[in-house]
Formats: sequence, C-alpha cells, structure tokens
Amino acid sequence: MIHRNSSILLVDDNAIVRKSLRQLFEGAGFVCSEAENGAKGLELAERLHPSLIVLDFSMPVMSGLEAAPLFKKKFPETPIIMFTMFANEAFSKVAVAAGVTEVIPKDKASHLLPRVGSLLKLRGE
Repeated sequence: MIHRNSSILLVDDNAIVRKSLRQLFEGAGFVCSEAENGAKGLELAERLHPSLIVLDFSMPVMSGLEAAPLFKKKFPETPIIMFTMFANEAFSKVAVAAGVTEVIPKDKASHLLPRVGSLLKLRGE
C-alpha cells in the first residue's frame, strides 16, 4: 500500500512524458512535481524532499547522468529511477555508478509503477 504522503519528482525535458507520468502516478495516489532538466530538478528537490525521483538521461542544461550524483549526495536514501530510451547493460552500469538505483527503458513503461511501489515499500513508505 502506498503511503499518501509519498511524492515523486519527475525530471524530463519532454512535457508530454512528464504529463503521462504524472497521470500514471497521481492515478495511483502519489503526489508529483515536475522539472524539465536536472538543474531545475535539484532546485525543486531542495524544497520538496521527494520520496523518489524519476529522471531522464538526455536533457538540456543538466543531463540525468550529471544530476544523479548530486541528487544522491543531497538525498542519499531517496531512490532514483532513470527512465530513458538509452537503456542497455553498459549504460545501466554507468548510471548505477552515478547514483541511480535502477534504469528502466521508456519502452518498458509498464514496469515503472510496480518498481516505484517496491522501492518505496523498501523505504517504509
């Protein structure tokens, strides 16, 4: 069961992707906030302290791979899912080394909600 105070920060430069993710997560009872790049995501996370971060890789200003270690340093207990078109085994290793908890390919979006639920359950939320 999802705790009703669980919040997700969606960081993706594509407004359509953010809107779709927001609808998915809010439909499951989460509170969502959005940012269009890693730098804006970091600013928002400072204010909101999200329960989980969904992060795209390829974004202007600051990519997900650049932002991930900064998120991890400021919020070491917060899971980070990189939701990207660039997912493969080699990329996943680089992303995890940068602080990402898990990489989920955008063509496997159906895996996103169950994984978020599992990660938050592990945190006790």
